Amino acid sequence: MTRKFIFSIGEFYHIYNRGTDKRIIFLDQDDYRRFSKLLYLCNSKMNIVFRDIPIGLAYVFERGEPLVDIGSYCLMPNHFHLLLHERIEGKISVFMQKLLTAYSMYFNTKYDRSGSLFEGPFRATHTNTDEYLKYLFAYVHLNPVKIIDPLWKENGIVDRDVAKRYLAEYPYSSYLDYMSVEREEGKILNKAAFPEYFTSFKEFEQFIDEWLTFKITHP
Repeated sequence: MTRKFIFSIGEFYHIYNRGTDKRIIFLDQDDYRRFSKLLYLCNSKMNIVFRDIPIGLAYVFERGEPLVDIGSYCLMPNHFHLLLHERIEGKISVFMQKLLTAYSMYFNTKYDRSGSLFEGPFRATHTNTDEYLKYLFAYVHLNPVKIIDPLWKENGIVDRDVAKRYLAEYPYSSYLDYMSVEREEGKILNKAAFPEYFTSFKEFEQFIDEWLTFKITHP
């Protein structure tokens, strides 16, 4: 897929991709956790070998200067979403190549398979307005609701309280980090590189709650 834009320093981008033929790319908790750790470790000018990192120390490993700023993310069974900020020219592409290569090698080795894991090059949308950028914080974080209510985006939410509880228990996105939950995965994000839309977890919670009352569509 040829993009109609180039990644520019200081700009924000919605990055996403899914498994080839819509296949599942996270088959168990270890797969989700490996991708999450790679979000942190691959975001580095250094070439880091995962097996050289002591067990349990991925998020305290000294990775050096990051390539990009990550504002939010969500991992779903057959796809993922990232909200990135281009801090150094050309580094979103470098980061994504490192990330997808590292995870594909892990996945193919673990499950004794070969070939492409992802559906072609990663996809990207330029978030060129403030309104659109803020909207993406809802879109990315509300993706897991589809697991328990597949048609909620088209038909509206069935039970908002159930959806909110599910989001609060879903560990494979940055939702908990915006809800002020202290956890290792919080190191993946650099919130300071993004507009301060939410000055407290209460503001973020209210923002998500408002979107749960509406139908939400893909940007």
